[in-house]
Amino acid sequence: MIFFEFNSYSALLLIFFVHGLVYAGLLWRKAMLSAMVSHKWLAAFLVLCSSYIAPWMLGFAGWYDNQPYRDVLFYMPFQHLFWMGPCIYFYVQSLLNPAFEFGKRQRWHLLPGALYACFAAIVFLTDKVWLKRSYFLASGTDPDFDEWYQILGFVSMLCYLLLSVRYHRLYRRLVQQATSYADLLQFKWIRSFLLAFLAILVLKAVFYVLNLFYDLSYVGNWWYFILFSVLFYYVAIEGHSNTIVSTVAFKPQVVANRGQLLLPMATAAGAPPQYAEAVWIDLAEAIENDEELAQLDTWRQKLLQALVHQKAYANAELTLSELARMLQTNPGLVSRMVNRGFNTNFNDWVNTHRIDAVKQMLKQGEHKQQTLVGIAYDCGFNSKATFNRAFKKHTGQTPQDWIKTL
Repeated sequence: MIFFEFNSYSALLLIFFVHGLVYAGLLWRKAMLSAMVSHKWLAAFLVLCSSYIAPWMLGFAGWYDNQPYRDVLFYMPFQHLFWMGPCIYFYVQSLLNPAFEFGKRQRWHLLPGALYACFAAIVFLTDKVWLKRSYFLASGTDPDFDEWYQILGFVSMLCYLLLSVRYHRLYRRLVQQATSYADLLQFKWIRSFLLAFLAILVLKAVFYVLNLFYDLSYVGNWWYFILFSVLFYYVAIEGHSNTIVSTVAFKPQVVANRGQLLLPMATAAGAPPQYAEAVWIDLAEAIENDEELAQLDTWRQKLLQALVHQKAYANAELTLSELARMLQTNPGLVSRMVNRGFNTNFNDWVNTHRIDAVKQMLKQGEHKQQTLVGIAYDCGFNSKATFNRAFKKHTGQTPQDWIKTL
């Protein structure tokens, strides 16, 4: 039977430790059933979080004071700080980008964590197998809490958080330019997830500073681990309940803050989606050459003809690619012409004409024949909340207030 002293400190952390592993298992099962890679990355993150609190939980359970448990804590790495950052970065990418693939370039991000694991293995073999005495761990302290490792781990997690925030911003810009239903693809959960991870880092920094000026002791630092547990438990619950799936595939250039829209290829029924390099479209906003600039007025008329007169705006799932297909041109050109010709992005441009159509129907008294939501759906909106936000953004009034002015 495994030795474990139950008390208020160890028992509370044990609850979060077990629940973190349970949610990781549930997410892994969802990944197997739905083929969503993002669930696997979040599951890996939760396993790392559960492992992260294990030394403090087991320490209060008496492991540091009894053998062979003390050696387990000393020689087995529980705090994998160099893997936590890459996990959140890959989770954000796999959730926002259906074209994300974990390839050779991505494996390099896991190298620092792998090197630390190898270092831990060398320490164990040297002390316990070859020399049979404490050489590396002669100081009698857990290497997981060495200052150099904690500081470098914090810097690593902070860097990956910044990369994740930048990736999310890039995604939001792309969906605004590539779809007419960007509100449904904003992934508010990702923002909450990144804020929770930011709170974890702020919490870690605060306790580090406090330890510089005050001796918080083992009990005092327990409060950091219990607060950390609450935050990662929130991530587990909300991440497990997230059901939104992105449909906008793209090639990111995170450092340059640019992206390329990626168009899907036709595949057999049931086969995973595939994307071809030949159809990556740069979503740069600038007109590329003088010839395009000279055709700007012509393209403005073509775009209005397709969107307004052919009522393409009524398609609730209208995308930049589909409008380009209607005009028998490429999405990159349409994107540039919309940005320059109408001084707005594709999503707002389409919604402006949807609002104009709604206003026209209201002037004709259609709201007396059907509901306001029904009118919004007829004009291409796919949710009441999106319609209300768009209407107020473009008119400065709620739909009900605007009706009163008729």
